[in-house]
Amino acid sequence: MRLVRRGRCPHLPSGAKLRRPDETSGPTCILCSNNSVTLRDALAFAISRLTAASVPSCRMNAELLLMFTLECDRAYLHAHPERKLSTDEQTRYAQALAERERGMPAQYITGHQEFWGMDLIVTPAVLIPRPETEHVIETVLARVARAPSPASLLRIVDVGTGSGCIALALAEELPGAEIHATDISAAALEIARANAARHQLEDRIQFHQADLLQGLGRGEFDFVVSNPPYVGDSEADQVQLEVRKYEPRNAVFAGATGLEVIERLIPQARESLKPEGWLVMEISGTIADGVRDLLAGWNDVQIAKDLQGIERVVSARAT
Repeated sequence: MRLVRRGRCPHLPSGAKLRRPDETSGPTCILCSNNSVTLRDALAFAISRLTAASVPSCRMNAELLLMFTLECDRAYLHAHPERKLSTDEQTRYAQALAERERGMPAQYITGHQEFWGMDLIVTPAVLIPRPETEHVIETVLARVARAPSPASLLRIVDVGTGSGCIALALAEELPGAEIHATDISAAALEIARANAARHQLEDRIQFHQADLLQGLGRGEFDFVVSNPPYVGDSEADQVQLEVRKYEPRNAVFAGATGLEVIERLIPQARESLKPEGWLVMEISGTIADGVRDLLAGWNDVQIAKDLQGIERVVSARAT
């Protein structure tokens, strides 16, 4: 790989210098080469660069961003290691790497995230769907058999829908149910509606711009489901920098204790639910005891743990 010049490179980590053609060590840059580079070389460069920037899961990120650049799948990368990138592809890949190196989540760079087997559009206007939230879907489906109404007659509302991931997953799993979704953010609702249209579910979900359950009827729902903000301000230092810097703050942080939004949601859910209806929420182990206290007077209060053994999903049945 022959380099054009000796000196600092804007595409490498800060302070790095390019090596001369006659040198045997030192960093190289896929943008500063006179020749196109192979997929193998591009991945090796990216992994080295992301490692130097302390980006977690370097290989996964390098492959994900290269698949995004080439609009291909992982199998293609490994089946064609000698395939050369065009100049435009090299430029776009380096730009994506630079964004990831600065801390931008890969999902915001690619504009996509998978949830419950669905490819969803994501932007910085919405929280990135996470695997832990799939436990919310599992909990709802487990409670459907205990609901007083048949699944085909269920009315469900997803509070703070964000990307729409919970509402869409439930619409897929419960084709006869009536699904509603609320969010206070117009920008988030735009993404959620786009995802519903993307998966041909726009006729199944009614979207409402609202603060939690404000404006929705009383005693109308069999399920109130939510992944509300639940991180306390005191926990900010424990949250990944890329989350603090790039994801919408009002979708992550609830206030001083982390219970502030849930404190408002629980009484609203009690009013919105039918008798024997279920409230299902994602929480964290940090606030689990506080949530139990807030649910005093509800029936069948249970908290399920995620795969890391952290208390993650609370469910409770209205009286």
